[in-house]
Amino acid sequence: MKEKSKVILLPCNSYREDSVYESLKRGTELLGGLDRLVKKEESILLKPNLLKKAESGRPVITHPAVVGMFARILKEEGYEKITLGDSCGVGTTSRVISGTGMEEYLKELNIPAADFSRGVKTEFPEGIQAKEFILAQEVKESDCVISLCKMKTHALERVTGAVKNSYGFVQGLHKAKGHTQYPSADSFARMLVDLNRLVKPRLYIMDGIVAMEGNGPGSGDPVAMNVILMSQDPVALDSVFCSLIDLDPRMVPTCYHGEKMGLGTWKKEEISILTPDGPVTMEEAKERFGKPDFRVDRRRVRYGIWERMAKALNIFQKKPYIDESLCIKCGVCVKSCPVPGKAVEFKNGRKKAPVYDYKKCIRCFCCQEMCPEKAIKVK
Repeated sequence: MKEKSKVILLPCNSYREDSVYESLKRGTELLGGLDRLVKKEESILLKPNLLKKAESGRPVITHPAVVGMFARILKEEGYEKITLGDSCGVGTTSRVISGTGMEEYLKELNIPAADFSRGVKTEFPEGIQAKEFILAQEVKESDCVISLCKMKTHALERVTGAVKNSYGFVQGLHKAKGHTQYPSADSFARMLVDLNRLVKPRLYIMDGIVAMEGNGPGSGDPVAMNVILMSQDPVALDSVFCSLIDLDPRMVPTCYHGEKMGLGTWKKEEISILTPDGPVTMEEAKERFGKPDFRVDRRRVRYGIWERMAKALNIFQKKPYIDESLCIKCGVCVKSCPVPGKAVEFKNGRKKAPVYDYKKCIRCFCCQEMCPEKAIKVK
């Protein structure tokens, strides 16, 4: 009989250090101990979600307390070779964490921050969607990677969690190139699954104490979910996240393709959920910890002839648009657009907001993701 994927669900309603520490400590115990996952002599790369610089009160990045307390647990258990890094959407690791408090934890624990400045071409012949990646050198050189993701919505993939967080293993500008290579939600998800299969993070930890709903992953609204999730199976972890917000995991491309490509499972009968008070079913977890009115895209994708015609004619498709009343004309959207020739640009200097050319737009929503003023939305 196939062993079930274990997901640890830890109630935690505060970012107070003692609360987070106790929750994470209990989670590692329920997993069977860190020494079951990582050897003391191995080098460890901690990979939080560091999308862009944001106030610690906004749920844009993995909260510094979650990163800091887990790093403290590692140090207390005798792990010394630890580095932290991410390929951030805007800026470097050092710049994004500056002022958040995360850099103070790293200084206290003597953990360097890596800026992922050098990429290494890495072949992956067994890849289904992607046969090679340009990985950050630190990813290649680490014995063990631990992913510390954030519970958020996402315009392209509906949600971003464990599977999606791994895109930060790709170095710098090559992330933008990936959006042009894999422009659809399905092809991008399959690439992400291949990336997880290549890097093989040993453990995924999701900060869901305060999540992001609505216009995620950078411009949404905070919502208290009061949980931390942990698992070695990123698809199962994301599927529990989906259940808590009343979203069918089959509607999330990273879950759907993750199961088909052998990364993990979204099926509730193949997932075991453990809490500090004992095991619970998916239904019990949803009832006790869920938020059914969580604002996320629940519209079903249709694949009939009319939908194919609409896509070919570029009508009735999800598109980014700019709320000119909020736009400060900073140009971040133009800079972040990965399309050659730019699908969004200023037409007459910076007197007016940038304008979209929807014939060029590939709907990657990088512009919406990076906008610092919440001025770009999806319709």
